[in-house]
Amino acid sequence: MRDTKSEKSPFISGQPAPVTLNPSWESKLPPHDSNGKGSLAGSVIAKLGLPAPKDKYLIVFFIFMLHGLGTLMPWNMFITAKSYFEDFKFGANNTVPTEMNYRTNFMQNMGFASQIPNVLFNWLNIFVNFGGDLTHRIVYSIIIEMVILVVTIVLAMVDSSEWPGLFFWITMVCIVLLNICNGIYQNTIYGIVASLPIKYTGAVVLGSNICGCFTTVMSILCAMIFDSKRTAAIYYFVAAILVLLACFDSYFALPLNKFFRHYETISQNSEKKTDSKQQLNVPYWAIFKKASPQLFNIFFTFFVSLSVFPAIQSSIHRSDPDFIVSNNYYVLITCFLTFNVCAMLGSLTTSWVKWPGPKFLWVPVVLRVVFIPLFVFCNYAPPDTTRSLAVYIDNDWIYWGIGILMAYSSGYLSSLGMMYAPQTVHTKYQTTAGMYAAAMLITGIFSGVMFSYLGPWLVV
Repeated sequence: MRDTKSEKSPFISGQPAPVTLNPSWESKLPPHDSNGKGSLAGSVIAKLGLPAPKDKYLIVFFIFMLHGLGTLMPWNMFITAKSYFEDFKFGANNTVPTEMNYRTNFMQNMGFASQIPNVLFNWLNIFVNFGGDLTHRIVYSIIIEMVILVVTIVLAMVDSSEWPGLFFWITMVCIVLLNICNGIYQNTIYGIVASLPIKYTGAVVLGSNICGCFTTVMSILCAMIFDSKRTAAIYYFVAAILVLLACFDSYFALPLNKFFRHYETISQNSEKKTDSKQQLNVPYWAIFKKASPQLFNIFFTFFVSLSVFPAIQSSIHRSDPDFIVSNNYYVLITCFLTFNVCAMLGSLTTSWVKWPGPKFLWVPVVLRVVFIPLFVFCNYAPPDTTRSLAVYIDNDWIYWGIGILMAYSSGYLSSLGMMYAPQTVHTKYQTTAGMYAAAMLITGIFSGVMFSYLGPWLVV
């Protein structure tokens, strides 16, 4: 029989339940409530099997979608501002002739500085448990990101034509710090949303996909409204700060929502204490070998995509002077907007279609390698480089079609790989497999960025 005497009723605690507005409210509970039992109301709901509160007006869904947008905002803002950096800050009329080398490989250098912190933190995150209060990690990360964006705006205001080298290195340091903070912010958001139904993780992914479209549209609008590249860049980066401010405010609205509190409580009740010995017994190598086919698919998909986007693709120029897209918006539309929209659509397609299966996914993934020479054969002309290789694809419509196919297949195949990878191992190891998948994703991006340095060499 059940020993009812040894079980203490939650209604006879002698103390009122603590009420705080901190999103990391579980870390602020007194000792008797911080051991995974959760709040009084949540425990009662969970034990009685009452229906979960509804996400009224999808408030929580849209909050996490906003945070998904915020997690990729810094990266997308910088890569989309190609014209500001290469044509304005490092343009021929604004820098001394001996410093022109900063312009040639700027996109590759920016990608390298962005992905180094991501690669390190993602691989360390598999084997090292980074603790810390969730609220502090998110709040400080967002604040530091906003400070760095303010520094970027100040750099846009001042005349750096006499010190382009210093401007370059300050920008690179800002990008490194920005991506360190962003990596912490992104990992924490995915950790928090994991306690909610799976569609809320999808909301974060959807927000990430929307982010590229948002930044490209903002760049186009700023270019249309303001004649000065300096003014356009200032308002462009101000928009990024406003988005991060919205993320900051919305985060503190989460604990006020019954739906969010309910699932946080259930997550706490399901937690099991594991000591360090159990942590060390995780078969990391066995998990990696088991999931390796899908890990390769993830890696190679992003390797091919980042080998050409944005470094090579953003340096492809218009061949037909009468093409429907004007020269001022050619790169923004045929490169950045096309990639972000089509990758988003490809990712969304996996909600309805999942083909090919895990066994044959490698076939289209490997075939995508053909995109690398195809983009080089287009009217690719790196900054300050004289192309000697003949232009084999001089039709803008064909180039645009290749760009659409590359972007759509990138979003579609990478999403399939991310979905298949955790399913290759036992349920209790799926989290580790998922972390391997995320690490391979970032490694593929980093490797693609490094390969893109060969772009100018391929056409000279």
